[in-house]
Amino acid sequence: MFGLLGNFSARAEIQTSERSLILAKTIYGDISPKSVRSSGTGFVSAHNMMYRHSITVYDANTLELIATIKDSVKPSQFGFSDYSGTYRGAPVEGAFSPDGKFLYVTNYSMYGKGLNKEGTDICSPADNFDSSFLYRVSTENWKIDAIYKVGTVPKVVAVTPDNGYVLVSHWCSYDLYVISTKTQNVEKILKIGAYPRGITVSADSKYAFVAQMGGSTVHKINLDTWKREQLSVGVNPRAIVLSPDNSTLYATLNKSGQVVAYNLNEKKVIRKIKTGEAARSLDISSDGSSLYVVNFKSGTLSKIRVSDFQILQEIKVCKEPIGVSFEVQNQRVWVACYGGSIKVFDEV
Repeated sequence: MFGLLGNFSARAEIQTSERSLILAKTIYGDISPKSVRSSGTGFVSAHNMMYRHSITVYDANTLELIATIKDSVKPSQFGFSDYSGTYRGAPVEGAFSPDGKFLYVTNYSMYGKGLNKEGTDICSPADNFDSSFLYRVSTENWKIDAIYKVGTVPKVVAVTPDNGYVLVSHWCSYDLYVISTKTQNVEKILKIGAYPRGITVSADSKYAFVAQMGGSTVHKINLDTWKREQLSVGVNPRAIVLSPDNSTLYATLNKSGQVVAYNLNEKKVIRKIKTGEAARSLDISSDGSSLYVVNFKSGTLSKIRVSDFQILQEIKVCKEPIGVSFEVQNQRVWVACYGGSIKVFDEV
C-alpha cells in the first residue's frame, strides 16, 4: 500500500487533475479532528477540538502516529503571571512555519482559573468573552515551547512564507492579530467585521487575504502599508487558497455549498460550482491543477479540475468531513472526519 515512493517521480510528472484519488488508509484513535495540516516536510497534524484536548501528529510517509500533544499549559511559565495554575485549550486549526520548525495551533477557548466566559458560535466583541492563547509547538520534540495571548475564539492561523508574521483570525472579536516572529509580540490588530475565518498569504509575503464569513467579502491586506481592499466573492466565504501563480483566489461559500474562483487581476468571480451542502475547508494541489473540498453536511470530498471547474471525483468519505490538506511529498490528500477518523487518499 505504501510502496509508491519509487513511482513518485513518475506520478509527479502527471498533473493531479489527470490522476484519481484512491483511499490509502483510515486512521482511528482518540481523536476528533477539526482540521488537518501538512507541514510539507514529512508531517501532518490533526487538531482535536474541545473534547479530546490534544493535537496528534503523523508521519506523512508511513501514516503512523508519532506524537500526541496535550493542550494543557501553565501560562505563568511563559511569562503570563496573571494566570495561576494549569489551563486547558481546545485546538481548532494549525499552521506550520515554512521551515518546518514550528507548528502554531489556535484554541477555540481556554479553561482554567478565572476564565468563565467561554466563546460561542454566535457572538460579537460586545460579549466580552475570555481571551484565548495561540500555541507554538516545536517539531523537534513536539512540545509546546511558546504561547501568545490572542483574541476571542481564534479560528485560522497562517504563517507568511518569509516566516515574518503569524496571522490569527478571531471569530468573536472580529479581528486579525499579526504576530511578529522576530519580536514575538502582537504587532497589529486589524478590525475585519463579523466572523473572520480563512486566511491565505501571497508567495511574496506582501499580501494577506482574510475571509469574512459573516458577509461576502475577502479582505486583501498589504502587509507593508496595512492598507486593504475588499474583494466581493459571494455570501458566507469560509476557506480560501491562492493558485501557485497567485493570480486566482479560490473560496468555499458555506451557505450555498459552492466553490468560486476570483481573478485578482480582473477583480471578479470568473468561475463557480456547487460541490455539496455546507462546503467547508479546501486545499489546492502543489501543481495548481486540482482543488479538494469537503462538504460537511453531504459527507463528501469533491475534487475539482481548476482549468474548467468540473468536478472530477465526488467521494463519500464520512459523516461530517471538516478539514482537508494536500500533502506535497507523497501527493496525498488528508481528510479530517469530525466523528473520530482521518481518511488518507493517494493521487494515482
